[in-house]
Amino acid sequence: MSTIEIFFLALIQGLTEFLPISSSAHLILPSAVLGWEDQGQALDIALHVGTLLAVVLYYRKEVGSMAVAWFGTIGIGPEKSKASFDGKLAWWIILASIPLGLVGFLGKDFIEEHLRSAAVIALTTIVFGFLLGFADIKAKENVNIEKLGLKGAIIIGLSQALALIPGTSRSGITMTLGMMLGLTKENAARFSFLLSIPAIVMTGSYLTYKLITSAEAVDWHTLGLGSVLAFISAYACIHYFLILVGKLGMMPFVIYRLVLGFGLVWFLMS
Repeated sequence: MSTIEIFFLALIQGLTEFLPISSSAHLILPSAVLGWEDQGQALDIALHVGTLLAVVLYYRKEVGSMAVAWFGTIGIGPEKSKASFDGKLAWWIILASIPLGLVGFLGKDFIEEHLRSAAVIALTTIVFGFLLGFADIKAKENVNIEKLGLKGAIIIGLSQALALIPGTSRSGITMTLGMMLGLTKENAARFSFLLSIPAIVMTGSYLTYKLITSAEAVDWHTLGLGSVLAFISAYACIHYFLILVGKLGMMPFVIYRLVLGFGLVWFLMS
């Protein structure tokens, strides 16, 4: 794989991991449409490590507070942490991540064999693009994260499992459900980004297991380059996405999804 291809794949992973446009779809499309060589499991891991470091670093204060408070809820650390909202939020995120882990474990083979195609990506990109647009228009934005509750967090977590289908977008579907439950666009994005941490850890762990049990050669220079590029693009993406969504909402991404989806339909039919 050339340096140019690595650069673009890392850039794609970093930008699309947190934008509501599906990172898995954009990583599949270069090989499906342009005939690029598959990036392999090792590079997949490196790109996920880069995006994980970006979101943890960006939300380092919240992640640190949540970690301390969570340990307090299980009797480790300051007693006052047991009653803090940070402790509750940490539990919500952990519990809301379980559906993704279960569906991914049980359905990974079926998904990899039957759903990683340009046709599926075109369909899901369009359908979930319309849903994102509906949520953006109809969002009441009258609920803060503190009022979301465990039930709301679990609903968002259940929707996240749909993102295993390429083209759905993990961030897109979780933001859509967050807005439908009344969260502001900014808070829906914030909860989605925090929820991405265990999601990326689970994906990275699975890919690492596959790499360890395979005979794939590891090019450490390629992995390092990909990880750094993914980190830089992901960190910038989170920062500027939060600014953009506060000013323009989700509609620019809805339009992008629909153009991409119908463009893929045209490509497949031509």
